[in-house]
Amino acid sequence: MSASSGIPRPRPLRRAFLAVAAALGLAAAAVTTATAPAGASAPTPPSGWTQVFVDDFDGAAGSGVNTSRWQYATGTSYPGGAANWGTGEVETMTSSTSNVSLDGNGNLLITPRRDSAGRWTSGRIETNRTDFQPPSGGKLRVQSRIRLPDVTGAAAKGYWPAFWMLGAPFRGNYWNWPGVGELDIMENVQGLNTAWATMHCGTNPGGPCNETSGIGNSTSCTGTTCQAGFHTYTMEWDRSTSPEQIRFLLDGVVFHTVRADQVDATTWKNATDHGFFIILNVAMGGGFPAAFGGGPDGGTEPGHPMVVDYVQVLQSSGGGTTPPPTGNRDAYSAIQAESYDGQSGVVAETTTDTGGGQDIGSLANGDWALYKGVDFGSTAARQFYARVASGAASGVSGLVEVRLDSRGNAPVGSFAVGNTGGWQSWRTVPANIAAVTGTHDVYLTFTSGQPADFVNVNWFDFGH
Repeated sequence: MSASSGIPRPRPLRRAFLAVAAALGLAAAAVTTATAPAGASAPTPPSGWTQVFVDDFDGAAGSGVNTSRWQYATGTSYPGGAANWGTGEVETMTSSTSNVSLDGNGNLLITPRRDSAGRWTSGRIETNRTDFQPPSGGKLRVQSRIRLPDVTGAAAKGYWPAFWMLGAPFRGNYWNWPGVGELDIMENVQGLNTAWATMHCGTNPGGPCNETSGIGNSTSCTGTTCQAGFHTYTMEWDRSTSPEQIRFLLDGVVFHTVRADQVDATTWKNATDHGFFIILNVAMGGGFPAAFGGGPDGGTEPGHPMVVDYVQVLQSSGGGTTPPPTGNRDAYSAIQAESYDGQSGVVAETTTDTGGGQDIGSLANGDWALYKGVDFGSTAARQFYARVASGAASGVSGLVEVRLDSRGNAPVGSFAVGNTGGWQSWRTVPANIAAVTGTHDVYLTFTSGQPADFVNVNWFDFGH
């Protein structure tokens, strides 16, 4: 057992957040999953962002990770820390290249294996650096392109891959969780086509952050399942907003936001007023898989790796407030619908959607909202995503459209929406748009063949 590696994860159980994809009243455009090759390089930082860490996992097939960037977590606990990494998982973590290695094509493989006696081994690595946090008034973006272990059903029982972060004060203490903060950017169990994102904080059990469950949500991979293809998992920590926000994205779409005003000021400060380090691992068994049927057992198949294309950390010096009074909005971060710079027919109202806050409602044919200075950068955006809800009567539907710079210009993209089950029954809907670069004023316009209200909007953003 190495004293220089493992970090325990002392949270024995998770609440199961099941993402249910509900059909909309009218068909929406399908989201396009990135088709970059498996060994694609980390993307060039968008305008206004600086890359502060990256690993593309380039190296010879069968070699280990770059130990100037990463350290191995080995054994079944950190010396003096909670047993079984605090979660009840059953594997022994090793630094062996049979468990953690490069594939020679720009990918990291973390592979759980079982020996003839039924004992499991796997891999866990963490960054040497513990200083990842946004600057005052700025943002931090931590992202990785990952293909989850390609195993499903009974053969996947007990698999628990994860991409996550822990607060720096945990190193050298190992008993101050969850107060020092944990940010789970991606967790998955049992080969399900579901990604969970969670923030842990406060006290355990219970407390302001509902431990041991934490403040979490889940979503599904689209285009290909999480196991059948690569998807990009992102955490964006935003200190340019008031209140401060931590957003979680799958393939560029925000599906979970935690805001500082959801907990008391002391809890938030203790969980965030310091740096974090990054962890990649594949656990076997433990509390989270137990919530979905348990495992591993005799039918679980070893040898299916989590494949990691890159890990990248970006920083923006940022500044400003939300809503931005004169624009300078990031197209690829959630734009809150109520932060408009101009409107017609729009009513802001309290929402019960995840994270709370406000949405815009009473949207009907001819209504519009303006968002000035949205920066799309030099790499073309080709996707539009909006968080919408509708309690419209049967037969009532309409279009949510995106227009640039003038309400008189033709839409660059749109999607149709009808009743989603209620005015607070929220769905994230994707649409293809014509390629957009540069900075533009964005108009959301609402078009319908009926005069009745047909949609509410909570937030929207764009993707490549």
